[in-house]
Amino acid sequence: MLPKAVKRRVHALKRLQVQCANIEAKFYEEVHELERKYAALYQPLFEKRRDVVTGTVEPTDEECEWHSDREEEEELAEEVKEKAAIEDAKKEEATPEEDPKGIPEFWLTIFKSVDMLSDMLQEHDEPILKHLKDIQVKFSEPGQPMSFTLEFHFEPNGYFNNAVLTKVYKMKSEPDASDPFSFEGPEIIDCEGCQIDWHKGKDVTVKTIKKKQKHKGRGTVRTVTKQVPNDSFFNFFNPVKASPDEEMDEDSEFTLATDFEIGHFFRERIVPRAVLYFTGEALEDDESFEEEELEEGDEEEQDEEGDDDDDEGDFDPKVSMNT
Repeated sequence: MLPKAVKRRVHALKRLQVQCANIEAKFYEEVHELERKYAALYQPLFEKRRDVVTGTVEPTDEECEWHSDREEEEELAEEVKEKAAIEDAKKEEATPEEDPKGIPEFWLTIFKSVDMLSDMLQEHDEPILKHLKDIQVKFSEPGQPMSFTLEFHFEPNGYFNNAVLTKVYKMKSEPDASDPFSFEGPEIIDCEGCQIDWHKGKDVTVKTIKKKQKHKGRGTVRTVTKQVPNDSFFNFFNPVKASPDEEMDEDSEFTLATDFEIGHFFRERIVPRAVLYFTGEALEDDESFEEEELEEGDEEEQDEEGDDDDDEGDFDPKVSMNT
């Protein structure tokens, strides 16, 4: 127990800490404005990326110049393969493949490569995502509540009428009045999807099932068809809603937390570094980072075990979820 006079001064420090948290919140608000400003500078580059991916624009020879050690190795391996295939090529004439337009299945390849996204992806989603031509991040305007919007731009397709599907993530950057010391920066507090205008019979978020029903009195049997929810990436646009009045169950809380994590990942990693996820280079960076974190965690665990052999087999249930 602290002496009363010291405890009184600690209370004064806590009041100062709350003031620090409020200043920090303002700092993050200005960071958001800075992000919005620089998003406008990135936009022309992302538009050029979209045009190259969709084949609207063909980059010049100068724009295509790129050299890396990895590509040198790949070229050597390719030469070996080509030499090995020369005899087969002579034996049968193959029709030369037509030069594909743009970069086919650019975004679908990314979805299939990133674990977080591939877990959401179903086989019936893939033909639809082949029509995805761009993903953009839009920040809220000055004076508006802090948020960001993911825009998924699709070319005309046989699945739905929407040209753009949107997902809005609402944020706050202010200390909680009941727990101001928990403030660690802006957090996503809610998200809002959009209505998908599906063509008849093309909605992959539902499936039709047939069920036999027996009449209790007459014993006659009839077949009833009904629609039930179906696993699909496109459920992403119909998220679980956070309600301030009702307490959410554990599954809903987990689903919402995962949704927030995915939205943040799109904003911070996928959209800015799309080409590196397409080639797999960003995946290697992510794996290296995860391995480094794991090694550090292992070292900490070993140190703790060495301190007290009697606690072997026990674990600390408190796990930080912050990234």
